[in-house]
Amino acid sequence: MAWAHSARFLTTASQLNQLPPGDLGEIAFVGRSNAGKSTAINALAQRRQLAFASKTPGRTQHINLFALGPREAPDAYLADLPGYGYATVSRTEKVRWQKVMADYLEVRRNLNGVVLLVDSRLGLTPLDERLLEFVSPRINTGEVKLLVVLTKADKLNRREQQAALAAVQEQLGARVSEQADVGMLLFSATKHQGLADLAETVHGWVHPQATQPEAEAATDDADEPKDLPA
Repeated sequence: MAWAHSARFLTTASQLNQLPPGDLGEIAFVGRSNAGKSTAINALAQRRQLAFASKTPGRTQHINLFALGPREAPDAYLADLPGYGYATVSRTEKVRWQKVMADYLEVRRNLNGVVLLVDSRLGLTPLDERLLEFVSPRINTGEVKLLVVLTKADKLNRREQQAALAAVQEQLGARVSEQADVGMLLFSATKHQGLADLAETVHGWVHPQATQPEAEAATDDADEPKDLPA
């Protein structure tokens, strides 16, 4: 958790060539507008306004990059991609941003993993499925990891939470290969549900050697990331 608390703003970019070309591992947070992406990032970093949530969903049209690790020698980046799904910008802007996000997910060389934020009450929407199409080839080769975070889990009872997990698992099943590293977890920023597991997962993506002992001792608790069957 302390590693995630080190997050600080680095830069903002409207084009991929404005992002730093370095070799540091990168973790991308993506999701529909109003799915709770900014809230999850702020909870992870224990900062109220590290990731800015626009009062008008869909207005934020930049990739915001945050540095993680020691201040003088960061060891990873966290990329906050624009939310999608609201008709508050022109069609031209939507097409342009779809291209930028598709290119980012398809070719960003140092991308280690994608955290897809999904409202647990809605499950994967067609727009989420469309976004997954961009990165699925890299997920299925094991090059990029995927964690689906079902947000606002406190709005559901236990039975509904389990049903939400099962529904998303079924939707993702067709995308999973033997090489894929795909997981899910229930998350609530207000209740801190799944917060420690989210922090441990993203840390492990860029520090795999540090988490192998913990992985062997992992339990099958419902709040922990769920690996999908191959």
